[in-house]
Amino acid sequence: MTTKPSADSVAGLKWFKSSYSSTDGPDCIEVAPTVGTIHVRDSKNKQGAHLGFAPQGWVAFVAYVREAG
Repeated sequence: MTTKPSADSVAGLKWFKSSYSSTDGPDCIEVAPTVGTIHVRDSKNKQGAHLGFAPQGWVAFVAYVREAG
C-alpha cells in the first residue's frame, strides 16, 4: 500500500492555539484547519492523538461546547 500526502495530511499542519487558552492554564487546545478537516490536539501533548472534524461536525461540536460550558 502506498499513501500520498494530501491537503488533509497531518504532516505540515499549521497549528493555532485557542484564544480561550492561557499560557499557564491546564486546558489548552490547538486547531489546524484544512480544506476538508479541522484538526484539534492538546497543546501539552503535541505528539499525541488528535481529533479531526469535518467542517459541519466542527460547527456542531463548538455549538455543543458553548451550550454545555
